[in-house]
Amino acid sequence: MTTKPNPVIFIHGLWIHASAWQPWVDLFTENGYDASAPGWPGDADTVAATRDDAGALDDIGIADVVEHYARLIDPAGGKHETKPIVVGHSFGGLIAQELLAGGYAAAAVAIDPAPVKGVKSLPLAQLRSAFPVLGNPANRHRTVSLTPKQFHYAFGNALSETESDALHDRWTIPGPGRPLFEDAAANFVRHSPAAVDTHLADRGPLLLTSGTEDHTVPLKVTKAVYALYGKGESDTEFHEFEGRGHSLTIDAGWRDVADVTLAWLEKKGF
Repeated sequence: MTTKPNPVIFIHGLWIHASAWQPWVDLFTENGYDASAPGWPGDADTVAATRDDAGALDDIGIADVVEHYARLIDPAGGKHETKPIVVGHSFGGLIAQELLAGGYAAAAVAIDPAPVKGVKSLPLAQLRSAFPVLGNPANRHRTVSLTPKQFHYAFGNALSETESDALHDRWTIPGPGRPLFEDAAANFVRHSPAAVDTHLADRGPLLLTSGTEDHTVPLKVTKAVYALYGKGESDTEFHEFEGRGHSLTIDAGWRDVADVTLAWLEKKGF
């Protein structure tokens, strides 16, 4: 039964289908939230159907995804009084921050989020994780799939190869290349879609988290994002998950991450 006033919307990142959030949706529902995990524009309802129609995601960019969720939250454009809590992973974490700064969310949790404009740190592991896309300029306008080996490095490096391969087989979908190109060029584009007002004080609370072993968004990168927020007066906190990689929302240890999220929301009065 729903007992919490603010619904929760889970937002996936590149290469993982929205249905991978189902254990989180079930847990948050049990804890009184009206929880859901709508996909990106172009996503089909299932992993298999999305793989079969990968072209539907061609040329989808950051702004398209933000606008998609903004319309889902507030179709009439009136910024409803009861705003949702948004929880995003990877690029979903960047989208969550943009929705919070844009006034569409009451609070946000960004789990291993793609970096916002202004972050200058670019570790080698991050470059290697993104190379399957960024290595070919033509990928900007089309979708790209990760091989099991590429997924193991980028997502499952803290897991056994067997567990990583099982997650790849169960949850991965082709991802549009455009968001990665937009994020990589963010500091060189005046009106980058990856820009977030980190000095904005008039917004709800934000939790940034990072796995210490993450290759796709290394700990150093998320700490740099947190430092940008530290220059403002907004309510922003940071949590570190020791020994966890980028798969932390979908692997066997997902409940630890979910419990931290629930505890933080309770502390913030949600």
